[in-house]
Amino acid sequence: MKKIGYLIGALLVAASMQVGAAETWTKVSMVDSMCALKVKGDPDKHTRECALQCAKGGYGVLAADGTYLKFDKAGNDQAAAILKGAKGADHLRVTVTGTRKGEIIAVSALQLAN
Repeated sequence: MKKIGYLIGALLVAASMQVGAAETWTKVSMVDSMCALKVKGDPDKHTRECALQCAKGGYGVLAADGTYLKFDKAGNDQAAAILKGAKGADHLRVTVTGTRKGEIIAVSALQLAN
């Protein structure tokens, strides 16, 4: 009976580790939350200037399946810093690593994609 208890405990630990696994989204379009629906059809035309003006709403990415995934506070802070330092006017593509919790990414790394 003790062995079954250990086995169940080990399975629960393994399952909990998989739920919070980090993911990476590569070269996805980064847009502000206020414009996400407007630019969904062609996010590469969304400008850096517009994204900076709409910073209050936060940022996120359009995933390959068209889903808009919002960043957490840490991700929003990183996105604002990236936008301020970006040289391009549009075509804002990023690579983001983090843990997805529903429609929000808890961002651990964010960088402008080349």
